[in-house]
Amino acid sequence: MNGVHDLGGMQDFGRVVREENEPVFHADWERRVYAMSRAVRDAGINNIDEGRHGIERMDPADYLSSSYYERWLDGRTRILLEKGVIAEQELDARTAFFTERPDAPATAPLTKPLPAQMVARVPDEGYIRVASGPPRFAPGDAVVTRVMQPKGHTRLPRYARGKRGVIERHHGTHVFPDTNAHGLGEQPQPLYSVRFEASELWGESAEPNQTVNLDCWESYLLPG
Repeated sequence: MNGVHDLGGMQDFGRVVREENEPVFHADWERRVYAMSRAVRDAGINNIDEGRHGIERMDPADYLSSSYYERWLDGRTRILLEKGVIAEQELDARTAFFTERPDAPATAPLTKPLPAQMVARVPDEGYIRVASGPPRFAPGDAVVTRVMQPKGHTRLPRYARGKRGVIERHHGTHVFPDTNAHGLGEQPQPLYSVRFEASELWGESAEPNQTVNLDCWESYLLPG
C-alpha cells in the first residue's frame, strides 16, 4: 500500500546511521515483543504478510516517531484486536496493571487461559510452493513494472513502479503477499530478481554506474 512506511528513495530523512556492535535487542521488552510476534505467527493467528500490513496501518506520525520494535508491538496489537484474540477492555486493563506494576511478570494480569490457538504450534511450511505452470519470464528478459496504487499490502515499492529492468534470476514459485496479507489465500506465483539501473529508479540523483536488484512477483511485471 502507499504509506509512510514506503520510504525507499525519498529525500530529507537523513542518512541511515549504523550502530557499532549493535546488540540484537536494546531492552528486555524488545525480546518479549519478538517472542510474542513469533508465538502469534506460529499459532497461525497471522502470517508474515498480515504482520507487515498491520505495521503499515500505523498512524504516520506514530510510525515516524517509533522504534523498530515499537512498530512491531503496534502492528501485532492491531491484529490481535481485529481477530478477537484480545479485547480493547483487556488491553486497557493490562496496560493499567503494568503502569502500576512495571516489574510484574508478563503473565501476572492473566485471568483466563490463553486461547487454544496460542498454545498449539503450527508447523512453518515456508513460502515456496509447487509451480502450476512455466514462468512467463526468463533471465535476460527485459521487463517493466506495473504502475499501481494499491489500497492494500504490496511488496512493489513506489520508487520501482513503471520502471524498466532485466530479469536476472527466477527464484521459483512463492506465496503472493498481496493476497496473503488480506486473507485472500496464498495464490502463489513466480518470483524473480529484477536488476534496475539506479538512474532508472532515481534519475539524476542516483549514484553513477550502480544497479539495484528487487524481488518482484510475476503479476508486478510486463514485457519490456
